[in-house]
Order: sequence, then C-alpha cells, then structure tokens
Amino acid sequence: MSSKTPINRRTFIQTGTAAGAMAMTAKSYAQVSGANNRLRMGFIGCGGMAGGHLKTMLKIKDSENVDLVAVNDVYTKRAQGFQDKIKEAGGDATLHNSYQDMLAREDIDYVLIATPEHSHAYITLEALDAGKHVYVEKPMTHDIKEAQAVTEKVKQTGLKLQVGVQGTADDSYSSAYEAVKAGKLGKLVHAQIDYVRNYEGKGPWRRGGNPDAPKPADLDWDAWQKPAPVHEWDPSRYYEWRCFRDYSGGVATDLFIHRLTRLIKACGLEFPDRVVGMGGIYTWDDGRDLPDSFEMMAEYPAKEGITNGMTVHVLGTMANDDGNDHCIRGTDATLKFTSKGWEIKSDLKADKSAIIETHKKTGAEDLDPHHRNHHAAIRSGAELNCPAEIGLYGVTAVRMANLSWFHKKMMAWDRERAVVTTS
Repeated sequence: MSSKTPINRRTFIQTGTAAGAMAMTAKSYAQVSGANNRLRMGFIGCGGMAGGHLKTMLKIKDSENVDLVAVNDVYTKRAQGFQDKIKEAGGDATLHNSYQDMLAREDIDYVLIATPEHSHAYITLEALDAGKHVYVEKPMTHDIKEAQAVTEKVKQTGLKLQVGVQGTADDSYSSAYEAVKAGKLGKLVHAQIDYVRNYEGKGPWRRGGNPDAPKPADLDWDAWQKPAPVHEWDPSRYYEWRCFRDYSGGVATDLFIHRLTRLIKACGLEFPDRVVGMGGIYTWDDGRDLPDSFEMMAEYPAKEGITNGMTVHVLGTMANDDGNDHCIRGTDATLKFTSKGWEIKSDLKADKSAIIETHKKTGAEDLDPHHRNHHAAIRSGAELNCPAEIGLYGVTAVRMANLSWFHKKMMAWDRERAVVTTS
C-alpha cells in the first residue's frame, strides 16, 4: 500500500456499509444481524486484558443490546472461567476449542481479539474473511506488513475494525485536531508525551511466578506460539510474554502505542519519515530481550495547513514515574493536555503565556465508550475512534522505534515502496 494513496477515512465510512452489502455472502450474515440492532459477540483470548473487556461487556450488554455467545482460548481453563462468568450474568456462551469453529458460526456479528500481540494479525485476517467485525487489542499487529494487510482487508470488506486504544474515546484528541487545523497553534513544530512507570522490584511485566512451573495440561502451547519461532515450554514466555520480542514490542507496542496514537490523531499524522529508538536493559537484566526503559523520537513530514515538518518525542522510563508534559508545540502557541481536557497558551511576545482557549473533554480513556463507539460503527456507520488506518500509522512508528533499537540505526520510511529502510 503506497502512502501516496492513503485510505480516506470519511469515504470509507460513507461507503463501507454499501461495499459490505454488495459483497454479501453466507459468511457476511453477521452484517445483516448487526443491522437489525442486536449484536452477537465472541471472545478470542480469555486472559488478563480480555478480563477487563468481559467486565465492561457484562456491564453494558443490556443497554447495548449485545449477547455474549462464544468464548475461546488455547488454555481451556481460562475460557471456562469466561463461560462461567457469562452464565452467572444470565448469558449462555458456547466454549469453542478452536477460534476457527467460532468464526464459522453465521450468527456471530463480531469478535473481540485479546490474544498476545504476535497472534493478532492472522486471527484478525481470518475473522474479516469470515465476515466478522473486529475489536482487536492494541497494537493492531506485531509488525508493519501485517498492519498493511489488515488495513487493506478492512478496506476490501467494509467491515468495522476498532483497535483497542481506548484513550481515543476521549475527545481531547479529535478536538485538538480541529484546533490545529484552524491554525490556533500556528505551524506545528513538536509534540511530546510519555508513558512512565516505576516497577520497583520485579521489573516490567514480571509476575514473580515459579520459573519451573509445568505446562497446564489443557494449554495448547504449540497453538499459543503460532506464528513465532517454536520453543520448548517456558513459563516465562507464556506468563510474561511482553518481555520477549518474539511475541511483543515491549514498552513501545504495549505502552507507547496508547500515547503516540493520541498524538497521531491530534496532529493528523500518518507515516513518519525517520524514527530512532533509544534505551536499554538498564535495571532488570533478567533474561528479557526487550528494553526495560525506552524512548523514541519520530520525524514527520510537512502536511499542508498543519506543519512544515515536526518531531514527536515519547518517553518511557520504567524505573521512574516522573513524566513530562503532554503537549503540542506550534509557532504561535502550545496546546497542553490536562486531566480535564486541554488548554492553549500563546507563545508570542505580545501575549506570552496567555490562555487563548480551553476545552473540557467528553469521554475518557475507558473501554466502555470505546466499545459503544464500535457498536455504533457496526450499526450505523459512526466514525470509529481508532480505525485500522490509524492502527497502521501507530504500528509503523513504534515498530520502527524497536527496529532502531534492535539494529542500533535510525530507521527511515520509504514512501514509494511502503517499507522500512535504514537511514
């Protein structure tokens, strides 16, 4: 997919439903069912992240007219736990031993994919091929080629895919973009944001479990590893997968994707020109092969009416949680995000630091409105908070940052070939 022919989000929204209807087959029954208001949902992956989604869906299922009808996990015990909770709430979910069996059901409208990062792409593509709308946890995919394939598949099918960056349910970022387009900051020159934590002890994503724990009898370890390289059973790789590049991008893809996606939306950014990732295993040299502290700088090209070119900095210390301001700097003013929304302060000598405008946010970084937005997109074509093309832009930048760290080189985006090269 060439960056010279980007997906037009407005056109996609206006035409997606019609395109899906024109391509109606037995597999796209779900679109008809969803159009009739009631949505039937299945869970693929029943681990920790999925638990938050289950809690949310049990809370909103009645008001949203959603039935939770199917569960699947490569670890049967986890799927049974979800099945039991749905039953306790008055529902009736079938436990499927394979996600393919779930996708074969014509009565399911959409699936939630909350598996480890490395398996997002192939399950998402199969779900779209089966005519299912998709909510996929962040990052949308593990690498850039996968993100390109998913974005193209969404465009082809007209199905609604929401990426699980729930911070985009906060209207601070879409409203900031309106201010940016209106020229209230002048031309953008820089933006910064952070995701900092202090793990104090075990380090990022270490759970402190038994390193010799046996494989659960009802866990399909081979299926869980797909399509990553095959390893003998290793409880660290299963329970602490975010520490290993076979399955995750660590700080960049688990945390930065949340923050960078907001700036992509607020500044109208797409593909970066160059990205550098810096950091290391500074504090917890415990067998992980991803940095325990990290930061990235991305350079974005000129965009008419927005910027003559700008840089974006993301900080990610994991042993210190003193963060930096979340802000966008322009030639005339700075927009600073706050707990209540945002404010714009002048940077011109005549009225230095005067507050030009404020915005009180609606929405929040919350799964509830993010799921409701997805349902509205399925039913009536509402604009998605985090559609596939924004997922692609985010994956591209954070993956380039990791590649920079892996290879100790600055990475560049080749716009003609839509691939990463060394700068």
